[in-house]
Amino acid sequence: MEENEKRPPRPRLRQLHDVERATAKKARESWHMFTIMAEFIEATEQLSELRPAVSIFGSARIKPEDPYYQKGVEIARRLSDAGLAVISGGGPGIMEAANKGAFEGKSLSVGLNIQLPREQVSNIWQDISLSFRHFYARKVAFVKYADAYVVLPGGFGTLDEMTEVLTLIQTGKTRRIPVILVGIAFWRGLIDWFQNTLVKNGMIDPADLDIVQLIDEPAHVVDAIFAFYEERDFEPSDDEKQKALYL
Repeated sequence: MEENEKRPPRPRLRQLHDVERATAKKARESWHMFTIMAEFIEATEQLSELRPAVSIFGSARIKPEDPYYQKGVEIARRLSDAGLAVISGGGPGIMEAANKGAFEGKSLSVGLNIQLPREQVSNIWQDISLSFRHFYARKVAFVKYADAYVVLPGGFGTLDEMTEVLTLIQTGKTRRIPVILVGIAFWRGLIDWFQNTLVKNGMIDPADLDIVQLIDEPAHVVDAIFAFYEERDFEPSDDEKQKALYL
């Protein structure tokens, strides 16, 4: 028996016997692609002239009385007063803290809201409010329009956003910009695991950890971002803009 005769036939949409079902499926998938395109177009329309800006990530579950919430407000307020727009996920917790601090400052407060079954309720502190159904379109907006990332304590969603950013910088798919983890006590165990497990086993290079800074004080967060841009402009170079097209 020939090798290709051992394999089951590959299904093709146009070969389905139920033409009506096939047509409905194609129409549904095609319309879904248009909804994705619409989210990218809306984000470009609203955010393409936003710079300079900082994306702030963190847990939706942190309450206003939590010290990290207060720290998020202060960091965002300092960034806003320094002329940087602040981009958050638009929801409660650290996202609300980031938007609140930015809204009370001099620059724009942006919320990239995501439609979820629970936890995601838009906060009121947004000058620009976008709504996404697709996580990946939202994550592109977080990355594409940011000149720095500030990550406060959070869970799976925060880790997902943080590792996405680190991967894009590591692989050269986006430009190298500051990635600041706020809360040394919270993040130290993870960074130690990166060092003692990922680096030790050759999963990442030691230099990859240079992407990340651990900082506790809000004023030092702002200082670190401006120190990075002493040698270059906030505005991406032409080459960096080209890279951003392929996130």
